[in-house]
Amino acid sequence: MTRCRYWHLSIDELKKVTYDPKKVLIWEIKCSKDEAAHFGVFCYRNGTPWNYESIHGIAFYYNMIPRDEVNRITEFLKGKFGGEIKEKGERVFLADSSEIYSPKEIADLATELGNKFETSTEISVELENFSLQEQEQSNFPSSKLLPIPGK
Repeated sequence: MTRCRYWHLSIDELKKVTYDPKKVLIWEIKCSKDEAAHFGVFCYRNGTPWNYESIHGIAFYYNMIPRDEVNRITEFLKGKFGGEIKEKGERVFLADSSEIYSPKEIADLATELGNKFETSTEISVELENFSLQEQEQSNFPSSKLLPIPGK
């Protein structure tokens, strides 16, 4: 069994894949406005680090995004997933919000984010215990596979 990450995926590519959502460790949707201005919505199955503990739920980071837009992104995500808003630096957490892991849910969220906030989107998905056979049957583009060394 192995861990692997598929990265630089388009929404259309993700819509074509199949996998067991329980095998997803991390997913991220990077939303870019230009070279510098971007934000990324993500979810870690085992929780996102916060000091010495982990927060479960949807989170996002941002760079060069105006505060009013950060607030709009926060409210949009809170409206979809719930959770308690917590901020640390340039990261916003929706503590104990709903979580999604299926390719359709992630692709649909990427579509909504791109349309609502007028950004391009790029998706990455990291899976664990994802066998070679599962990789071959998943319809993930093999050119976008980034193996993760180790056990």
